[in-house]
Amino acid sequence: MGIIFVIVACATVSLAAQKKGEAAPGALVPDKGKFTIKLDGKTVGHEEFEISPSGRGWLAKGTADIKPPEGAASKITGSLTLQPDGAPISYNWSLQAEKTNGAHILFTNGVAKITLEMQGSRPCTEDEIKDPHRTQPCFFEQNLTFDSPLIAVLDNNLYHQYAVLARVYNWSKRGTQTLPVLIPQELMPGSVTVQPTGPSTADGQTYEGLKVTTSDVEILLLLDSNHRLMRLEVPAAKVSVIRE
Repeated sequence: MGIIFVIVACATVSLAAQKKGEAAPGALVPDKGKFTIKLDGKTVGHEEFEISPSGRGWLAKGTADIKPPEGAASKITGSLTLQPDGAPISYNWSLQAEKTNGAHILFTNGVAKITLEMQGSRPCTEDEIKDPHRTQPCFFEQNLTFDSPLIAVLDNNLYHQYAVLARVYNWSKRGTQTLPVLIPQELMPGSVTVQPTGPSTADGQTYEGLKVTTSDVEILLLLDSNHRLMRLEVPAAKVSVIRE
């Protein structure tokens, strides 16, 4: 899983106690910015994002333009609506490359109803759903059940969702936290652990670190004193995501 060529993993969602520089319980903080995405030190893409209040909840949206060293360029968009406590309400994503894929996900009481579209509206047959190499456009629906409505949604291709993670992580509790996660492109429930690492240094700057770990990969989030996401590192993949 990853931004076409990058394996990334997930996050955690929980309530945060109010402290100076930290999110209030059940609340995110507005944020807007742009990331530069680098592979082995070379720029391969950019992502623009915004996290803002929306009605009685929040909206986290972003667009990434990626040009890997090999292969076609792509454009990825995502829009995640959240309840005040961080529980997801809906998620829409699309990937435009040689083909256009996308999905619409609705969340209700720990159940994610997913409609996956592959360049068309014809329903997939059972054999097509099982075939990862299918070439004919179709769509199908699938329900996934989680043991909590506080599900972390982490798209493989959009890094601003880790900025959401950094805001809703329970800094008052700290320590290792394990919670359910949905990676939309994988269509299966999972879980991750997140833990603080203390001060970390990159390019001469000192940050607060959060380590995200799954069975596949380890990711380091580097945050400023207000817990804004400033950098993301995937050492095994030689990937860096840097706020401009």
